[in-house]
Amino acid sequence: MASWVVSECGLKPLPLIFPRPRTGIVSNSYLSKSNLFTDLKLRPLRCSSDGRFREREWGVQVSAPYRVVSAEEDREEKFNGVNGVAEEEEGEFDPGAPPPFKLADIRAAIPKHCWIKDPWRSMSYVVRDVAVVFGLAAVAAYVNNWVVWPLYWAAQGTMFWALFVLGHDCGHGSFSNNPKLNSVVGHLLHSSILVPYHGWRISHRTHHQNHGHVENDESWHPLSQKLYNNLDSLTKLLRFTLPFPMLAYPFYLWSRSPGKTGSHFDPKSDLFVPSEKKDVITSTVCWTAMVALLVGLSFAMGPIQLLKLYGVPYWGFVIWLDFVTYMHHHGHEEKLPWYRGKEWSYLRGGLTTLDRDYGWINNIHHDIGTHVVHHLFPQIPHYHLIEATEAAKPVIGKYYREPEKSGALPFHLIGSLIKSLKKDHYVNDTGDVVYYQTDPKLSRSS
Repeated sequence: MASWVVSECGLKPLPLIFPRPRTGIVSNSYLSKSNLFTDLKLRPLRCSSDGRFREREWGVQVSAPYRVVSAEEDREEKFNGVNGVAEEEEGEFDPGAPPPFKLADIRAAIPKHCWIKDPWRSMSYVVRDVAVVFGLAAVAAYVNNWVVWPLYWAAQGTMFWALFVLGHDCGHGSFSNNPKLNSVVGHLLHSSILVPYHGWRISHRTHHQNHGHVENDESWHPLSQKLYNNLDSLTKLLRFTLPFPMLAYPFYLWSRSPGKTGSHFDPKSDLFVPSEKKDVITSTVCWTAMVALLVGLSFAMGPIQLLKLYGVPYWGFVIWLDFVTYMHHHGHEEKLPWYRGKEWSYLRGGLTTLDRDYGWINNIHHDIGTHVVHHLFPQIPHYHLIEATEAAKPVIGKYYREPEKSGALPFHLIGSLIKSLKKDHYVNDTGDVVYYQTDPKLSRSS
């Protein structure tokens, strides 16, 4: 019934007041209620012998709301309603709490063209990097001056790392839709820097499928307290004291990390299933051929010259690889959760990864610092990762940790690395949501 008010002209009805329309805002509660998708809990997958697995279809992708959200729904946003977890709007953020969005919500926010793989564009990066590698080596060999050699080692080690990132894209299938092209280019790039392409591709796939899981993760996963206490003093020193952790990659390829067994070169390793045996043998043969080529070059040009042109840059590449992979999972100003059991999911594990800014190096190593979206959707080509990340950030919200801006070179990350190695030693043996703990004795000795 209308309300009435006395006016100069007698009685007249009060004007109806409508709530002000709100556009462009979608509440988390609405997304949660209207979404037909469920969060994925992925089990480790095994590829077929050709290294492929079928990508899941996600249905219609919509990045715009079906309707304008109401004021009442907006007030309800302060409650996540996921597994009974409630978070006040102004309350303290819990990084270990289940997120109020689904993996499909993030996927739907990413523009469709970001998923398109352009093999010609991918190959252009290969041509560029290979040309720079040979150009640097030619200039350094021609000048042959000890003022130039340190500059060459730093530059060439970085370029070896750039080659690795492109081979890494081949392993994910984000280089192109042609698995044969991915395999050929991946073998050439990875073998040239002494990485067994298929062996590492398969273990890296395991890392992505189990990211953030205490026991099942493959790369820089935490040690349980029991396993940590059983390590000898030398192993602890090598794992947590610089520079040793930054030189670990070749040893990891041969024997993996503490608590795990197997070799990336052995087709019988528990890293692989029987159907992957031929792939592992192929990669090991290619790796062996590269070693033979290097031995031949050492006789042709001399071992010292080969050490300067290839050996030192190779260890520069190893440092880059260990540094980047560690910093994408450690060293944040606030501790990040690790999961076990029912608390782990593919989404929650992926949200514990970190983006990093590397300054001038971002373009050189193909924006691998945009790591969160890459971990959640490794099939996105590297040249779309920045745009995909910007599109996904409004959905991810506080679960996305904005990287600290870098100067020309990422020296700011060295402090974060040192701090993490002094504090992030082990996690509790029990509990499904755990955080790194510190060994005071090791911290003091470091």
